[in-house]
Amino acid sequence: MSEFNLDDNFNLARKKEALHLRTRLIQNIRLFFIEHGFLEVETPLRIPSPAPEEHIEAFPSGDWFLQTSPELCMKRLLAAGFPLIFQISKCFRAGERGNLHLPEFTMLEWYVVKFDYLQLMSQCEKMIFSVANNMDIVGHCSFRNKKINLTPPWERITVREVFEKYAPVTLEEALVADKFDETLVDYIEPRLGIGRPTFLYDYPAKLASMAKLKKGDPSIGERFELYIGGMEIANGFSELNDAEEQRRRFEQALQLRAQKNWTQYSMPDKFLNSLRSLPPSAGIALGIDRLAMIFANVFQIDDIVYFIPEIL
Repeated sequence: MSEFNLDDNFNLARKKEALHLRTRLIQNIRLFFIEHGFLEVETPLRIPSPAPEEHIEAFPSGDWFLQTSPELCMKRLLAAGFPLIFQISKCFRAGERGNLHLPEFTMLEWYVVKFDYLQLMSQCEKMIFSVANNMDIVGHCSFRNKKINLTPPWERITVREVFEKYAPVTLEEALVADKFDETLVDYIEPRLGIGRPTFLYDYPAKLASMAKLKKGDPSIGERFELYIGGMEIANGFSELNDAEEQRRRFEQALQLRAQKNWTQYSMPDKFLNSLRSLPPSAGIALGIDRLAMIFANVFQIDDIVYFIPEIL
């Protein structure tokens, strides 16, 4: 039997106010989507294969895996005729632990038929502002000793523009040197969402693995990320509904994973088949834990969840 630890009780008790805020946040998010005609859905946590992605590793669960995102199953629901859906669920990613990361975390994901990524940005902005007001966070919040104005409209800036504004190299140079992520983290992210939230959009096509390409410019994927207080909160895009193109992108991701000796997933054929029936739509994943951090004004993800792996 594990030894009783008074420190564990203290650490749980000191988080009581933040955890109450977290619960109110989830309740108000759910209320927003229900009031706007969304269907709350439930999809399996354990799946045969996650989407093959170069930088995300899943936890095995027997011969299957714990989901890294509910994306595949939710898009199958879209294809089956469910036009407005949302889900608040647990997701799992191996090797992710830090001040902003947990191997088990809570994700809000929602999808809208006949939307594109620009419309989804506006809806995301409206949702967060409405939820904040319902929680008596009126107009602005404080995070990391900075005041953030939540009143729309929020800043929108393209990836190319933000590299020109903040980075020591061009976007093309960062891509060729395989230093896009490093440049983004070191030079750009700390400047995003300061003063007011920022939507960073129009990502290079190679960094938009499940996004539709921009009409008239196939070098750009219709993808965006939301930043608040220098922290990434959400990732969304216009959904790719070309099954053969998605299969090709998955095959490329599997090749890159093989080069790193990462797990080789089976191709999610049922998902790919469903893309043939997927109407034009847009979807977004938002980190509940990180949004709760902002509203509670805490610096570590540990301070906004009930249990962390180290005390179990």
